[in-house]
Amino acid sequence: MPIYLDPKNDLTFKKVFGEHKHLCISMVNSLLKFSEGNEIVEIEYDTGELIPEIPALKDSIVDIRCKAKDGRQFIVEMQLLWSNSFRTRVLLNASKAFVKQLDAGMDYKLAQPVYSLNLVNEIFETGEDMKDKFYHYYKIVNIENTNKQIKGLEFVFIELPKYKPSNKEAQDYFDSWLRFMTEINEDTKEVCEDLVKKKEVREAVQYLRESAYTKAQLLTYDRFRDSIKTQRTYLVDAFDDGKAEGKAEGIAEGELIGEARGIERGKAEGEAIGIEKGKAEGEFIGVAIGIWQTVLLMKAQGMSIDVISKVTGWCKEELAGLY
Repeated sequence: MPIYLDPKNDLTFKKVFGEHKHLCISMVNSLLKFSEGNEIVEIEYDTGELIPEIPALKDSIVDIRCKAKDGRQFIVEMQLLWSNSFRTRVLLNASKAFVKQLDAGMDYKLAQPVYSLNLVNEIFETGEDMKDKFYHYYKIVNIENTNKQIKGLEFVFIELPKYKPSNKEAQDYFDSWLRFMTEINEDTKEVCEDLVKKKEVREAVQYLRESAYTKAQLLTYDRFRDSIKTQRTYLVDAFDDGKAEGKAEGIAEGELIGEARGIERGKAEGEAIGIEKGKAEGEFIGVAIGIWQTVLLMKAQGMSIDVISKVTGWCKEELAGLY
């Protein structure tokens, strides 16, 4: 029984797509969804350096660059660990490839489009509305009329963990290549027959057999796999540390804010209570003074204590001091 390797590893990815042009052409045509007549039929590999790798992810990115006979350029990358910096790197890579096409004095019209195809082995779009969407195609378009496009740069990001084939019996090359990338790894004991119906995919599977590699190559394969595990651990630890630190800072800040708000609220409530209490006491005093003035006026008019008591509600003992 053959032992298979993971196609997402640096060694195997470059073995399949970096050494066999027809397999690279098939994969690019299908994943970029080129229509008939717009497909690439011939390529040349480009080994020129574009921009430096991201230090934290320097071992997690596998890329292949090639140019079609008509001048179109393609940057194919396998990203095993996700970082927001990767999106920026993709943009810079494609932009630099576009700019490098033209020597000084050349007509801008000669510049050909650059396509950036990115296979990402992690989920980076986590919103509820994106949970089932794994294919993300970006172009430079008019926001009011998306049919109007500035051609030059196009980007595709594919979230491999989200991909689930809808029908394994009837599949085109798009599904076949994505199944090739997601279903085969070191735990694969037997490759499904429906996966290898396509000629190019069937050939690619053969290059994943462990027996196709030397001991030295297998050591390289293992080192790459181990480095990815190590980097993933570092990223998770850094995330957890940041999360814990942020939580502690958030709690402390929340306590301070809560205390300040408590003081302000207490002050406001105290002022409100004081105002209401003062208002009530003022009203009581005002009423008392008003009644007292009435008593004095009634007495000045010669009214008896009995009459004044009935009118004001004061008892005779309270009025006795006036007589």
